[in-house]
Amino acid sequence: MYRQSTITGITQMIKVNSRNFSIEQICRSGQCFRMTAVNDTKRYSLVAFGKYLELSQDGDDIFLECTQEEFDDTWSSYFDMDTDYGHIIESIDAQDKYLVSAAGFGSGIRILRQDLWEMIISFIVSQQNNIKRIRRCINFLCERYGEKKVNSSGVEYYDFPTPKALAEASIDDLYACNLGYRSRYIYETANSVYRGDIDLAAVLKMDYASARKELLKLCGVGAKVADCICLFALHKTEAFPIDTHINKVLAMQYPSGFPFERYSGYSGILQQYIFYYDLNKMSQR
Repeated sequence: MYRQSTITGITQMIKVNSRNFSIEQICRSGQCFRMTAVNDTKRYSLVAFGKYLELSQDGDDIFLECTQEEFDDTWSSYFDMDTDYGHIIESIDAQDKYLVSAAGFGSGIRILRQDLWEMIISFIVSQQNNIKRIRRCINFLCERYGEKKVNSSGVEYYDFPTPKALAEASIDDLYACNLGYRSRYIYETANSVYRGDIDLAAVLKMDYASARKELLKLCGVGAKVADCICLFALHKTEAFPIDTHINKVLAMQYPSGFPFERYSGYSGILQQYIFYYDLNKMSQR
C-alpha cells in the first residue's frame, strides 16, 4: 500500500493504493449504515466520528477528500489499512470451495473500526430489519437528535446522536423515527449509558469475552447484536455474528461445524465474506 496527497483548489485529496479494497462492497456489506453513493455516481459519502468524507475509486486507487492529518488520525484506522486481507484470503482451505468463492466474491470488504456507541444503536436498529430501512431509521435519528455540522466545503451533515440526546427523547418521539419496538430498547440503552451503568470507555479496553458479556447487559442487545458490535466497533475479528443468513449457510455448507480452529482470531472476517456472498450473489439465483 502506498499513499500520496495533493491539493486541488481548497480540497485536499489523499490517494491510497490498496488491493482488496472496494468502496462499493464495503458500503453494501451490512456493517456501516452512513456510507452512501452520491447521486448514484461512483462517489461515496460517509459520516463517522463526527467527520464527513467523500471518496471514490479507480481500480486499486482510492481517493479520499481529506487532509493528511485526518487520514492518519481517523480514516487509515477506520478502513483498517494496515491489515493484509489478501493474506487472509490466501489462508482459506482450497478444498472449501464455498468459502473460496465467498471470499473471492467479496474480496474488497474490510472490517471497519467504527464508533462503539454508534454501533450499539445501529445494530439494535438492525434487528429484524433490512439494510435500506436501517439506513432510513438511522438517518431519522441523526437528523432529529444529532448535532448539525458543516465541513470546510460547505456540506451540511449530522453527527450521530449522543447517549444524552437519546436518553432525553421520549419513547413516543423515538417511535416517530420508525423504530417500532426497538424504540424502547434504544431509550433504555441510552439511559443506561448516560447514567454510567455501562462504561463504554472501559468496554473499549476489554478483551472479546469481557466486552461481549458487558454489552449483553444492554436492553435489546442479544448474542448476535453483541457480536456485531464487537466485530464492527471493537475490531474483535474472532467475533462471528450468527443471523438467519449465516445459520442457513452453516447448516447447508458446514453440517459438521465451521472450522473455527483453523481460522482462529479472524473468523469474523470470513463471516463477512459469507454474509455478503449469501446476501448478494446467492440471492440472485
